[in-house]
Amino acid sequence: MSNTIIELQAILQERKANPTPNSYTASLLQAGEDEIVKKVGEEAVEVILAAKGQGNERLIEETADLIYHTLVLLISRDLTWADVEDELEKRRK
Repeated sequence: MSNTIIELQAILQERKANPTPNSYTASLLQAGEDEIVKKVGEEAVEVILAAKGQGNERLIEETADLIYHTLVLLISRDLTWADVEDELEKRRK
């Protein structure tokens, strides 16, 4: 697993356990799953739009947003990126 993903996941878990007033992550988690999945959907659409004509830099930015919001969704359900990696590993065999 990428150190970046591990570190981001730890920050997100901390925000969930100890929310702070000015934290976007904490506010998203507080808003609940409907809001989180709405953001995941929005970011997925933005990835598609970026891929279809906004250039590689924009695609990278939007993919990062999608991964961030996906991690928030996983954390909201007490899941981790390792759970996703385990599933990918099963599929590789």
